[in-house]
Amino acid sequence: MKYLLCFFFVILSIIAPAQNYNVRLIPDSLLKNAHVVKRMEEVHVIIKSLNNVVVTNKYALTILDEEGDEASTYLNAYSSMRDLSSIEGNLYDASGTKIKSVKKKDIIDAPVSDGFSLMLDDRFKKHNFYCKQYPYTIEYSDVMEVNNSYFLPTWSPFESDHYSVQQSKFIVETSPEYQIRIKQQNFNVEPQLTKGKTNIYSWEFKNGVAIVMEPLQPSMKELVPMIRIGASDFSMDNYKGDMRSWFSLGKFNTSLNKDRDVLPDNIKQTVHQLVDTISDRGKKVEKLYHYLQNNTRYISVQLGIGGWQPFDAKYVASNKYGDCKALSNYMVSLLKEAGIKAHYVLVKSGEGETGLQEDFPSPSFFDHVIACVPNCKDSIWLECTSQNNPTGYMGTFTGNRKVLLINDDGGYVVKTPALSAKDNFQTRTTKAVVKADGSMTADIFTHLTGEQQESQHQLLYSFTKEEREEYLNKALNLGTYQVSQSKYTEFPGRIPAIDEYLQVQSTNYASITGKRIFFVPNFVNQSGRRLISDEQRKYPIRFKSAFYDIDTIQIELPSNFQIESLPKDVSLHNQFGDFEMKFKVINNQVEVVRMQTRNIAEFPATAYPELVDYFDKIYKADHQSVVFVKKGE
Repeated sequence: MKYLLCFFFVILSIIAPAQNYNVRLIPDSLLKNAHVVKRMEEVHVIIKSLNNVVVTNKYALTILDEEGDEASTYLNAYSSMRDLSSIEGNLYDASGTKIKSVKKKDIIDAPVSDGFSLMLDDRFKKHNFYCKQYPYTIEYSDVMEVNNSYFLPTWSPFESDHYSVQQSKFIVETSPEYQIRIKQQNFNVEPQLTKGKTNIYSWEFKNGVAIVMEPLQPSMKELVPMIRIGASDFSMDNYKGDMRSWFSLGKFNTSLNKDRDVLPDNIKQTVHQLVDTISDRGKKVEKLYHYLQNNTRYISVQLGIGGWQPFDAKYVASNKYGDCKALSNYMVSLLKEAGIKAHYVLVKSGEGETGLQEDFPSPSFFDHVIACVPNCKDSIWLECTSQNNPTGYMGTFTGNRKVLLINDDGGYVVKTPALSAKDNFQTRTTKAVVKADGSMTADIFTHLTGEQQESQHQLLYSFTKEEREEYLNKALNLGTYQVSQSKYTEFPGRIPAIDEYLQVQSTNYASITGKRIFFVPNFVNQSGRRLISDEQRKYPIRFKSAFYDIDTIQIELPSNFQIESLPKDVSLHNQFGDFEMKFKVINNQVEVVRMQTRNIAEFPATAYPELVDYFDKIYKADHQSVVFVKKGE
């Protein structure tokens, strides 16, 4: 009865009289740098039981200009595990006068399509007023009822940059006996706690000015106020678990995976045929990984608890496809049959991600699964959804982050490999010939390793021949040119490498002025970044990846030309890295050697002026011209 009473009051708040959304009531500080102003928000989470969580949400956004239009769309998803209802919405003009309300027939209800899933039970509801009279205000509310307590909402008032917040409120309601876990980030205000028949936690955030993104800053989610809530005991479908520690959350995943590693007899026989004659453990892993890649493909199947639980090994063996969970479980099963212990690993994918937070167990930190073969400091990590990834390579997608390794007894926090500057190595030799009319032909030989070869790897496996040619003919710092030949050679491994050969022809590489010829020798690995020097830096500076580049450029001019002007050598060595560029001329040939090193690092905002100067000097060095003149003139 107490929950019905609470729910009744929530519904009353949703249908209460409209607030005054006159744009003139927005403080000037919230208009600065903003395309959108969140006028109000109230997110109310009611944990009724382990199998019933109700989330009501009401918000209003003022769209200030065309760049804010993206935020004007109402969009929410639902599935067999969460029901979406009570959708209401209104449109207001600049004075706060209501113009229009949502009509049920105008709400789009459609299946979610991600382009790679075979089956999804997720659907979405979507609505937009399509107003173009700026500024205007949209107001929406809905109710979501979830049949599990595994995944609880995260509250963050800021949705993106150039987005200010006038007022946002977060309310969490539980029974007095329930242990809710709370993690506050960049928000030191203690919740207002009301105890009674239910415990009600309430936070409020006001007058947050718009964030303007800065170059090389940490991710936005690390900078904005955020509150994560997590279950202690929880339930999902017929499974129950405990989320008080990463160990216990891992134990729950062990229960989800139980007895799903049984292979069909024919696959067992295949495993032994493949590896029984191989003595080296690492080579056995590689053999079975290649078998996985050659005999399965990635297709997602997300139905109910299947969004969290892998399809069993027999399913993958029979259908020859699966999602990241199913394929990783299958890989672990293949290795188990070969007598090699491997683990299912939960990870947050994407470039620049840092992974889970050790002090707050939660499934919200994961969206992907990989496999790991432990071996002290030389573990083998396997991306099981890729049909062409080298054995053991993580890279920018899943490397250098904290993950949850699932063992038979529970979960363990470990870290995927980080690649150093020497791992991400690029060495290039460019040999070019320039004619008297300014045209140029060049042979460019490049050896790339680690993260530096990922773009070329993508060119080989994700691009058509036509798409690859289009990309290559836009990639160099030349006006008009054509890549007439290209060739790639792969060297797979834990630190994979690719050799790239390009033959390039340009009709107007050099500028001709009378008897002089001008050209910029570094046209391949040119820095294009200059930072704004008068910007007042607010956030830390972060280098998310490391690299080491060596470029050797040799450009031959016609024999009747000689050097007139050669740039000075550049040598920069500081906390941000090392950069050197050296020039020399032998007869009618100029040679440039460029070296740059950068490491993964973070610096305070106060270091920004020095960073601006460092980048500026590199930019100028890369764009320096060489001048040759005709002999005897």
